[in-house]
Amino acid sequence: MIKLMQTTSLAALILLSSGCSNLNNNLGTANEPNIDETLEVISDASIKSLSDITSIAFEWKSVNDHRVTGYNFYRANMHKDGRRLKLIDSINNKYSTHYVDKNLEPNTKYVYQISSKAADGKESKTTNAYIAQTAPRIAPVSFMQALSDLPNRIKVIWRPHEDKSIAYYVLERFNTSVNNWEKLSKIEGRLESEYIDDGLDNNESFRYRIKAFTYNDVATVATEAVSAKTKPLPKGVTDLTASNDKPKSINLTWTASKTEDVIKYEIERSNLKTFGFTKLKEVNNETLAYTDAIDQDGAVYFYKVFAVDKDNLRSSVNTDSVKGVTLNKPAKPNITLAQIQGSKAILNWTSGDHRAMSYNIYKRTKINFFTYKTESFKDIKELRYEDNNIISGVEYKYSIQANDEYGLISERTDEAALILPQTKILK
Repeated sequence: MIKLMQTTSLAALILLSSGCSNLNNNLGTANEPNIDETLEVISDASIKSLSDITSIAFEWKSVNDHRVTGYNFYRANMHKDGRRLKLIDSINNKYSTHYVDKNLEPNTKYVYQISSKAADGKESKTTNAYIAQTAPRIAPVSFMQALSDLPNRIKVIWRPHEDKSIAYYVLERFNTSVNNWEKLSKIEGRLESEYIDDGLDNNESFRYRIKAFTYNDVATVATEAVSAKTKPLPKGVTDLTASNDKPKSINLTWTASKTEDVIKYEIERSNLKTFGFTKLKEVNNETLAYTDAIDQDGAVYFYKVFAVDKDNLRSSVNTDSVKGVTLNKPAKPNITLAQIQGSKAILNWTSGDHRAMSYNIYKRTKINFFTYKTESFKDIKELRYEDNNIISGVEYKYSIQANDEYGLISERTDEAALILPQTKILK
């Protein structure tokens, strides 16, 4: 604290403001002081002061004049008010010899004059000008740092203030949209030294500063601003491909993310190209392929693969999907000939698909009006089939399907109906 006293003549330095008043309930009104030069004046030599950052305490020797009932305090801010003093307080007890002027500005010089006052509202001449200065603000926090590359958050740390009068800190963050500092948090306790600003966007920069406050809510100067940036999302995979020629499955392959701390990949699948994706599988960061087993031929799905880092941040959702298709059934053959030749049924066909490796023949023999007996002949390699096991007058129906190398089977052809005519008996 600073103690400063200087006296000089009133005429040389200070003029009482015409807006003064001797009455406690008329502080700041426009009444002229009513001076009684016979009232005892407080001794200049008896005035002492003690300064804090935002207040100045005064002591003086009381007067003996029986007419005095209290004291008036006049003040001017030397940096703002110049030589014009105003009545700031009126003490209604002549035996009171202690007064604290509060809510002052730090490190600022003030000029004071004191007068004695009587019951009739008159007051004595004032003391000579007394100059006192408030103490400067406490030094700011000596060290502050903001830590970057944390997921959706920034950690701010500082060194606890050494001054034991510090009660709490106020952390501020700069708002670029309004171009101003805004209070982010009040942190109670001098020994506290960190704050985590979470819920932030990815890869975004912020500026911070901190002020320490005394138990009287007096702030230190703010620290220099520090900056930090939240962690960016990991880079996504590249070269994602999905197969369209695998039976009962779709094979996915991709190139690894270039982000070093990626620990896994999440595979998502949808029936639609742009939305409806759900998690299908997680694989570790060394796995760059996945086979989606699908018990369906010609199934169409869309896929996305996301990189996930050690902080569980996923690469951007704004990535295109890839289309995968399971291998469809081979096309069915085309029957080119179905007829009875002699005592046998002859079937000729052409392949409907280059994938066809063999063929299945299905023969239905009519038993009665409602019933057929079905037989099958598998793995026929040729494009012709001759059936010698037929009986005159019986209806037979034939259909054919193709088999590919993966065991996929085409749809059956439409049935071809044949009847071996009955032989006429000559009488």
